[in-house]
Formats: sequence, structure tokens, C-alpha cells
Amino acid sequence: MRRRRAQKRLIDPDPRYGDLLIAKFINIVMECGKKSTAERIVYDALDIVKEKTAKEPLEVFRAALDNVRPLLETKSRRVGGATYQVPVSVSEDRGYSLALRWIRSYSRDRKGKPMHEKLAQEIIDGFNKTGPSIKKREDMHKMAEANRAFAHYRW
Repeated sequence: MRRRRAQKRLIDPDPRYGDLLIAKFINIVMECGKKSTAERIVYDALDIVKEKTAKEPLEVFRAALDNVRPLLETKSRRVGGATYQVPVSVSEDRGYSLALRWIRSYSRDRKGKPMHEKLAQEIIDGFNKTGPSIKKREDMHKMAEANRAFAHYRW
């Protein structure tokens, strides 16, 4: 049996927008402890989002996150020698963490542009409900829907 849950670490809001989700996103984009580089990438991306959509970048970012955030996922559950994919609902914190990670990783997978442009395009795609991060969410929901028969194994 596990001893106790890990304590949540509190992070400060980001300096420009005063938003916790942007601060979390900067930390997720950051590589090798280069926070100022990550901040520049994220802020440049949000500036591009503002130019392209002519809307408030924070609203676009939040809407994109809500569109990408999964509501259901499957977890492996071993019952009597067989492993079942059991659908479970995703907590809000985990959903946002997954969405931020997907946006970051699919931005990195795009080729031929600087990171801030790729990131901006991925955020705009999330806002418009297109692109690979939305497809990832849909695939996750399909998987949970397909395994709904095993929902009674939830713990």
C-alpha cells in the first residue's frame, strides 16, 4: 500500500498575464532549465495568436485548452489474469496537464518553422478544433467509449 499522496506544488502566476495556466505552460515548454527562453517562446506565440485571430490571446489559449482537454481516459486494470482498459473520468488538473503536454509535443513535431510559430499554430488549431492535439483527444474518447463495457471494473 502507498504511504501518502504527493503534495501539490504551488507555482507563481506568469509576469505578463498574471495567469497560472500560462505559468504552467511555460514550465512545460522549458528545456534544460532555460526559463527565460521558454517565456520568450510562449509570449511570442501568444503575440502571433493575437495578430492572427484579432482576439485576446489569453481567451484563445484558454478556449484551445478546453477544446483539447480530455474528459475520459482508459486505465489498465488487471482482473483474474486478463488486463482490461477501464474508462475513467479525468480530473480537471490532469486534463489541463495532458492538454498542455499535447500542445507542446505536437508543436515540437511540426517541421520547418521556429518554435513560437509552431506553438501559435497549434494553439490556433486547438481553438478551431482541428489539428493533431484535438485528434489525440478524440482518439482517447473513442478508446474510452469502445471499452465502456468494462466500466464496472472501475475502482
